Amino acid sequence: MSYVALRGHWFNTIVSILHALSEEKSDDSKESFYEELEQVFDHFPKYHIKIPLGTFNAKLGREDIFKLTIRNASLHHDSNDNGVRIVNFVTSTILFVNTKMIPHRNIHKYTWTSPDGKTHNQINNILIDR
Repeated sequence: MSYVALRGHWFNTIVSILHALSEEKSDDSKESFYEELEQVFDHFPKYHIKIPLGTFNAKLGREDIFKLTIRNASLHHDSNDNGVRIVNFVTSTILFVNTKMIPHRNIHKYTWTSPDGKTHNQINNILIDR
């Protein structure tokens, strides 16, 4: 996990670039990843704008309980385990998920395609300070 601190005139921006663990990894590994992400997040003052982005390997669904966090821009109907973890992280740190700024048709939403070209997933996300 790495981050870049950009100094601005009015505020500083912290951009974290990361690659989360895949869905089949152990729960302990995933928990340690999110603990490390929270430590990096908490390292900087609250007035800095923090933007974690990268491959979270998280399918974020359009479940009603996640509407405020994800909105309706997700490609998937149901969240996977990594999706639930990222939503928990987002709600605990007062971020929101910005999958796409402008609404797109589903064929333009996916960020990963399987080698056979038949499976498409939206697993890259940008998290932004509210």
